[in-house]
Amino acid sequence: MKTKFIFVTGGVLSSLGKGLAAASLGALLIARGLKVTIQKLDPYINVDPGTMNPFQHGEVYVTDDGAETDLDLGHYERYLNVPLSQKNNYTSGSIYHSVITKERRGDYLGGTVQVIPHITDEIKQSILNLATDDMDVVIVEIGGTVGDIEGLPFLEAIRQLRGDLGKEQVLYIHLTLVPYIKTAGELKTKPTQHSVKELRSIGIMPDIILCRCEQAIPAELKTKIALFCNVDADAVFTAVDVKNIYEVPLKLYEEGLDQKVAILLKLPAKNPDLSAWKQITQKLVHPTGKVSIGIVGKYVDLKEAYKSLHEALVHGGIANEVAVNLVYVNSEEVTDKTVAGALAGLDGILVPGGFGNRGIAGKIRAIQYARENNVPFFGICLGMQCAVIEFARNVLKLDADSQEFNPLTQHPVIYLMKEWFDYRTQKVEVRGKDTDLGGTMRLGAYPCVLASDTKAHAAYGKDEIQERHRHRYEFNQTYKEMCEEMGLVFSGLSPDKQLVEIVELPDHPWFLGCQFHPEFQSGPMRPHPLFREFIKAAKAAQAAKTAATGKA
Repeated sequence: MKTKFIFVTGGVLSSLGKGLAAASLGALLIARGLKVTIQKLDPYINVDPGTMNPFQHGEVYVTDDGAETDLDLGHYERYLNVPLSQKNNYTSGSIYHSVITKERRGDYLGGTVQVIPHITDEIKQSILNLATDDMDVVIVEIGGTVGDIEGLPFLEAIRQLRGDLGKEQVLYIHLTLVPYIKTAGELKTKPTQHSVKELRSIGIMPDIILCRCEQAIPAELKTKIALFCNVDADAVFTAVDVKNIYEVPLKLYEEGLDQKVAILLKLPAKNPDLSAWKQITQKLVHPTGKVSIGIVGKYVDLKEAYKSLHEALVHGGIANEVAVNLVYVNSEEVTDKTVAGALAGLDGILVPGGFGNRGIAGKIRAIQYARENNVPFFGICLGMQCAVIEFARNVLKLDADSQEFNPLTQHPVIYLMKEWFDYRTQKVEVRGKDTDLGGTMRLGAYPCVLASDTKAHAAYGKDEIQERHRHRYEFNQTYKEMCEEMGLVFSGLSPDKQLVEIVELPDHPWFLGCQFHPEFQSGPMRPHPLFREFIKAAKAAQAAKTAATGKA
């Protein structure tokens, strides 16, 4: 079977959930026994989101090969359980950069380089590169909405692909909004009609319309949408709001979306095995208890900045059959006077990654509170670095800091490492003052050797792991022996022992910091070991408090 292509576009407004819809469809097709991959095409001019402010873009997701990508790739990996790479996320910036590089090199033989055909050909090739001999379906999500000027080359490229490949190889799905107007007590289809009209005006005729709505859309309204938008009567589906995002594949299956896709693309007929998805939703709907986890960070008003982290904590809850109540604590508001009140009632404290010194004092104070009060603590990336700084200041009694926050600090327990050995390229990587901002980080999967008889080793159950990184600064091993003498255990190191990956305190219910981002490898069907054990420790801490106080 030749590779089939499904293109998912959106209309009316952004944040309707194209990424979740695409990922859920992919999950349904995989449950039917098909091999599926998925790609995101983003219209913005940035080469990648790596240098973008989280307030504008949300989380930057990182793949094994070190690609900094859109957060939707996190949804893709969590739902499809397949590894993705740089080939699965392109931006206008990366496409134009490639074309301009070819032009400078003389690849176009002096010809005039234009959007059509050169840019659109580059986009098409980036899509077709995923069509390997054993790949059944490639799902491609087009970022933004129909009508965005920067997205037009992508829409033109996917329009051309139906002519290039044939109708039986290409399917268009358009996600749009059907709002419920409370004052009128009606669902309104006009935004969908106008969105589809805009899509048709550039030559794309949608085969399926997926309607995002607060409630189920009645059959007569679906018929109206089909008539006005020129699609089959059975090709209009509701993407209804759900309580948790892992219900989406089941809801789309109930609507019959995967069956219609299979008919239109002539995919093998097979009922999907959704038992794993049903089991997940059952655990989410009927937990045996609930734990409260405090996320102490500076982006607490922007939950998208912690998207993978949020989901990984939920996965840890699934593994322990408890609901996870996330309490976002603004680290800028945590001080000596406020810390006890801000963190009261929490069963666990997590300090996430980040950049810059804003809110650092509050993070360090929260870590001190967790360490001194035996509250389960998990530090990720910058969170681990803050844990080391806190330990150096309050246990070693050093005037310690990170060079990121204070380049002239007397005791740089966290410092900018100038070079390290990259196990992927088998070369020494060197940071220089002339390196671009986007090229100064340790990115992607690196190996880590775990020490025996540690919490880290017990969690993973093996001696060596691979985890994904996204950071510039490292632990300064000048202070390693001093920290060890005072009880800090370095339970994870790079194979050459030059890079510290995990630190922990053995005489604490659960106090662990890791330099990598474990949230990038967690999924609802495969909760990450560290999140599983962190939530387990929080559950145990809650049980101990209940036993001591007699209050649940």
